[in-house]
Amino acid sequence: MERRWHFSGPQARNPSGQPRDPGVWPDGLQREAHALLHGVFGSLEGVGASTAPPVWSCWLHAAATGGSPAVQLAAKAPRDRGRTGRWSEASAAALTGSEPLTILPLSPEPEVAAQAHFKACDRLKLERKQRRMCRRDPGVAETLLEAVSMSALECQFQFRFERWNCSLDGRYRASLLKRGFKETAFLYAISSAGLTHALAKACSAGRMERCTCDEAPDLENREAWQWGGCGDNLKYSSKFVKEFLGRRSSKDLRARVDFHNNLVGVKVIKAGVETTCKCHGVSGSCTVRTCWRQLAPFHEAGRHLKLKYETALKVGSTTNEATGETGAISPPRGRASGAGGDPLPRTPELVHLDDSPSFCLAGRFSPGTAGRRCHREKNCESICCGRGHNTQSRVVTRPCQCQVRWCCYVECRQCTQREEVYTCKG
Repeated sequence: MERRWHFSGPQARNPSGQPRDPGVWPDGLQREAHALLHGVFGSLEGVGASTAPPVWSCWLHAAATGGSPAVQLAAKAPRDRGRTGRWSEASAAALTGSEPLTILPLSPEPEVAAQAHFKACDRLKLERKQRRMCRRDPGVAETLLEAVSMSALECQFQFRFERWNCSLDGRYRASLLKRGFKETAFLYAISSAGLTHALAKACSAGRMERCTCDEAPDLENREAWQWGGCGDNLKYSSKFVKEFLGRRSSKDLRARVDFHNNLVGVKVIKAGVETTCKCHGVSGSCTVRTCWRQLAPFHEAGRHLKLKYETALKVGSTTNEATGETGAISPPRGRASGAGGDPLPRTPELVHLDDSPSFCLAGRFSPGTAGRRCHREKNCESICCGRGHNTQSRVVTRPCQCQVRWCCYVECRQCTQREEVYTCKG
């Protein structure tokens, strides 16, 4: 049996031949992303002001609970402009490039666009300062949504083989973010890293009004090349993120730890900047090079933060088990404190206040690992916490022997094979 996936420009077509809306994710992935969005960045019901995360506690509650459309990481094609005033996929495909400007889709009136932008910022349930920063630039709201989605999915990817697999649904979310676990530290770092990365890319892509391409840095040997291209504006994005995240009073100990972990995420993005060059000259002689700065793929930032999670430092704390409030903190043993006796390290290391639970059994912080899929030779023993695993044999059908046909679709055969699935015992 053969199936074909058609492509019409950037628009993919599903096996039935109908255009696939790039703003709608495949079945299952959209539900998973919404759960992660609501988990990592939703508002925290019942969390005290001194223990609630200062930034993410009020993010995207409306978006995650259905108050706003699904996160869309790809721009939608113009739709049919009829009585409804929209453009269809067919109309977009029929454009030749020689049409008069009067029939092309125009931007909405400035007043209407501004109102839509303000409403988008209001739906994000931001704090007052954050809402004001969001309203300054029409591109901020969309970039915030993109950053949240990217961070949440990267968290899930990095912890896919761990007992805690970045599952933050329902009550687990609030309980986890009340405490200063290693997992909480990672969430803050990956969130700030995602926002820094998304903003820098949005500036260079022309989706922001208050920033543009990166300026030429002071690099050595500039005589050998000329600055050009359009670099990712890390300078603007890192400044924006630090102001957006803010820093509460130094007396708020939990906020200081969270802010430190936020900065770790920003620094990881900065460390991943690469200088990309393009040669110019006769027969590729490269007599002149045009260079620009470009951020590394976000997966690299996630990988580095996962390594920092493995070596996160614990700072001493006293925690009221009844309220979850954190008391005094002290520097970790054998580690030098920061300036002025600050117990937080000078180096960009993740820090946490409390020891993490095992996440083996269902409880306040996770649904446990019962029923989780595992890899027998890799992580079944660890994920299943010594309880053993079940083995199930099943027949699956997958696309295989795929080939790209001109023009423009991918043709695959359907291959059937038997595989074994391993799940943790309860």
